[in-house]
Amino acid sequence: MLDLESLVAPGHTALVTVEVQDGVVGEYSLIPELARAADLILPNIASLARSARSIGIPVVHCTVDARADGLGANNNTRLFAGMRKLRSQGGGAQPGALHRATVHAAVGVADGDLVMGRLHGLSPMTSTSLDPVLRNLGVTTIVATGVSLNVAIMGFAFEAVNLGYQFVLPRDAVAGVDAAYVDALFERTFSLLATVTTSAALEGAWMAHKQEDSQ
Repeated sequence: MLDLESLVAPGHTALVTVEVQDGVVGEYSLIPELARAADLILPNIASLARSARSIGIPVVHCTVDARADGLGANNNTRLFAGMRKLRSQGGGAQPGALHRATVHAAVGVADGDLVMGRLHGLSPMTSTSLDPVLRNLGVTTIVATGVSLNVAIMGFAFEAVNLGYQFVLPRDAVAGVDAAYVDALFERTFSLLATVTTSAALEGAWMAHKQEDSQ
C-alpha cells in the first residue's frame, strides 16, 4: 500500500472541493445544520487549497448550479422535492438561496483553479466533465473536501473508486449531519473506500515534496 506522501504527490493528485458554496455552506444555505457543521471545516479546506496551489496541485471546485425555474434539475427523490419546497417557501436567508453557486469566500477561487458546476444529480462526477478533466490533468489521486458526507461525497467516493482513482478524505475537511452518523460512515463505509487522513498530515506530505523540490 502506498504511503501518504507517495499517494498524494504532485503530478498525479488533485484537490477537489464539493459544494463549498454560498448556497450550501454559507449565509444563503437552505440547510442550516449542514452550514453550521461546515463552519468547522472551511479554514482547513482553505489551508489545503493554499498548500496544494503552492506545489502545483490543481484545485477544482465542484458546485451545484440551479436555474431559478429548476429547468434541467432532477425531481426523482425526496431530497430534491424537499429542496424545491424550501425554495418555494423562501427557505434559507432569502428565496432562491440554493442558486448561489459562488465558492465560499473563506476558501475562494485563485487564478488557475477550475470551477465546474452541474445542473443535475447528487454528486460531482456522474455525467459531468470532472472525470475527463482530471484524466487530462494526469490525476490518479483525488483529495476530496467539502459536503456532504451523507450524499454528495458518498456518491463521489463510489464514482471515483469505480473509475479507478485513489480517493483520499481528510476527515477534518469534510462534513455531514449528524455527528453520530458521520462517525458511523467513517467506521463502516469510508474506511473501506478511501484513505482517511487529516489536513495536517496532507500538508505535511506536501511540505515534504516542496522541500525536496527546493533542494
